[in-house]
Amino acid sequence: MKKVLLTLMVCVGLILSAQAQKFGYLNSNELLSMMPESVEMQEELQSYAKGLESQLTAMQAEYEKKVVEYQQNETTYTDLVKEDKIREIESIQQRVVEFQKNAQQSLGEKEAELFTPIREKAMMAIDKVAKEGNYTFIFDSGAGSFLYAAESENVLSLVKSKLGL
Repeated sequence: MKKVLLTLMVCVGLILSAQAQKFGYLNSNELLSMMPESVEMQEELQSYAKGLESQLTAMQAEYEKKVVEYQQNETTYTDLVKEDKIREIESIQQRVVEFQKNAQQSLGEKEAELFTPIREKAMMAIDKVAKEGNYTFIFDSGAGSFLYAAESENVLSLVKSKLGL
């Protein structure tokens, strides 16, 4: 009898503690896209990418110029000059490939650098809303990490107001 009573008390305690939990959700992708900092980040990232692209275009133009020059003058070159010109063209081609690889990596690093403070600002606002609203959990519907949520528990508007959006 004591075991049954103890089990019943534990179950009631668990049910009561589960009912005291408050859940909320928001779409972090939607939130981040609304933040003016995200628009500024995209503009800065595009500007940075255009700078890299112009450098790449200049390198490719140099490569194409050398190839055309070689093709036009190939018959007049000695074997030694041909070998030298081919090595020069291959070197430029290798620099172009290496630059493309490094530019892609650099662009990714720049995006992470610019995005980190925006994400941190959003997370601070989410933390404030969670603490002020006594939420136990806030799920991210943008990540698809839940199956159902009542619309009344969407905290996006609360976080937006914390951010002044």
